[in-house]
Amino acid sequence: MIARLRVLGLHLVVPVGALLAFWAWSERADSFFFPPASEIARFFADLWLFDRVPGDLLPSLGRMFAGYAIAVAAGVAAGTALGLSRTLRTAADPVVQFLRALPPPALIPFALLLFGAGDASKVFIIALGTVWPILLNTIDGVRGVERGQLDAARSYQVPVRARLTRIILPAASPRIVAGMRTSLSIAIILMVVSEMVASDNGVGYFVLESQRSFAIPEMWTGIVLLGLLGFLLNWLFQLVEARVLFWHRGLKGTNDDA
Repeated sequence: MIARLRVLGLHLVVPVGALLAFWAWSERADSFFFPPASEIARFFADLWLFDRVPGDLLPSLGRMFAGYAIAVAAGVAAGTALGLSRTLRTAADPVVQFLRALPPPALIPFALLLFGAGDASKVFIIALGTVWPILLNTIDGVRGVERGQLDAARSYQVPVRARLTRIILPAASPRIVAGMRTSLSIAIILMVVSEMVASDNGVGYFVLESQRSFAIPEMWTGIVLLGLLGFLLNWLFQLVEARVLFWHRGLKGTNDDA
């Protein structure tokens, strides 16, 4: 219990200190671009506790999770296939390297032409940008499975499906989850970027429209919301990861108190 409180205190000391410093500075700054933190907090409570949640926040989260889910499914499936087959991996490598080098925001015009200005184009951009860390980590994880385990499974005539679900994917899961965690932060970024073009709702749209209309306190509330959203999603992901990969942490003898 004491160790957990110590870790919690270490987690809070820097952000709380930075918040208090910014609060004190902004109250005396008299800057149009850096309004007082108390004013930002007041606008935040008015806008994001109730008012703009159904019209902006929920649509943004829906697009982000849809694109992220597609990326996870496609990345794990394709990564497993490429990791298991050296021939397939060698043949697909030039295409993979070419596509992952394309900046997803550069493909927004193509997505708009292909899917229109609705949610489908935004989900496409999010999925396309977030799939690569999952794909590459899955390939590395599958390739890293001990050959002895696979040879033993073949010698005992374990079915292919059982080998995949009982040996290969569990052994590769730490790498897969690491890729999923990286992709989650990318999904938030692409959610915002995709909503800044040809959109009429969403957090990214709200931030851009606030900036264009010089509603600076409102703009800052959107930025703060995105930071809080990233922090909350990462925290929830860590909780799920700790439960799913508890065996991996125990195997490595991870010591959080170090």
